[in-house]
Amino acid sequence: MKRILVAEDESTIREFIVLNLERAGYEVTEATDGETALEEYNKLKEEFDIAILDIMMPGVDGLKVCKELRRKSNDIGIILLTAKTQEIDKVSGLMFGADDYMTKPFSPSELVARVDALYRRVAIAQMRSDNNFKEEISLDGFRLNLRSHALFKGEEIIELTHVEFQIIEFFFSNPGTALSRSDILKYVWRQHYYGDEKIVDVNIRRLRMKVEEDPSLPKHIVTVWGFGYKWASS
Repeated sequence: MKRILVAEDESTIREFIVLNLERAGYEVTEATDGETALEEYNKLKEEFDIAILDIMMPGVDGLKVCKELRRKSNDIGIILLTAKTQEIDKVSGLMFGADDYMTKPFSPSELVARVDALYRRVAIAQMRSDNNFKEEISLDGFRLNLRSHALFKGEEIIELTHVEFQIIEFFFSNPGTALSRSDILKYVWRQHYYGDEKIVDVNIRRLRMKVEEDPSLPKHIVTVWGFGYKWASS
């Protein structure tokens, strides 16, 4: 069963989300606030595939829940719900480990498309883990384990979220090739992504913090000005 945790304090929005996800075949657990969301997660832990979190919740807000869920698990997919005016919070959420965000209001088709896309990434990762998938890609002193979604620098393990893993996999499959933001967006979020290209930049920033000695002077994930990014293979 595809299980989703939905944390939204506005009942009409929460009911809208739950109704459409259940119609799409998901099993949904509801939470009216961040504290309840964490309690529900702790009851079932790894059984949740995705969490949908409203940023503006009283008490423990969506950003705090996002940060805590990501601390507990690199496997769960996380989508944030934001208002148009919450640009800074969107970036903060992505830096805390969210995989995607949706801006209110959104249609049922957008909701299901975005959740389906993230669920496919989660399911692929789980399938590789369950089948003891051991293939690795090695590049410039790094090893990308396709089963565990882990990046190794020598013997040091660098844990990646689903989105970070797919971006690195794309780079490692195309070393030295300039990849546009649009290319990265389509590879990771697929053709029918409703958001904008800023989500690419935020995830690149997050990856640099993990793989670069000095993120402000990157040697591996370098910017191709006016175009996108590339892995500068030695």
